[in-house]
Amino acid sequence: MPSYDPNNIFAKILRGELPCYKVYEDDKVLAFLDIMPRSPGHTLVLPKAPARNILDIGADHLTHVVATAQKVAKAAMKAFSADGITIHQFNEGAGGQVVFHLHVHVIPRKAGVTMKPPASEKEKPDVLAEHAKKLAAAIEAA
Repeated sequence: MPSYDPNNIFAKILRGELPCYKVYEDDKVLAFLDIMPRSPGHTLVLPKAPARNILDIGADHLTHVVATAQKVAKAAMKAFSADGITIHQFNEGAGGQVVFHLHVHVIPRKAGVTMKPPASEKEKPDVLAEHAKKLAAAIEAA
């Protein structure tokens, strides 16, 4: 398996070199909105530890990522009046991974509404800012 690249886009976000629409952060994880969401509130949860994917992360860090994804999912259900949540996590190119830093997609869903195709449309910054504020408040209130 290829090694972790510390210059991937998520590593740059973690170091503060690139901006993001943060919804949650603690000492082990960062959660922020996908700028090309498949539905409103589409969030990425990633470890701060340098892990390429699920195949090379320690169990303690993975457990915290999954627990945070659950926290985000519960808050997103309320914040976006969702009917359900889709969770995606991809590993290596053949598994669908595009950015090689472990991340979990938390995607709020409405019954009868299909998701947009992956990476198909960049959302407007003001919409992302409003969604981040709404979701961060719901996480804080939980």
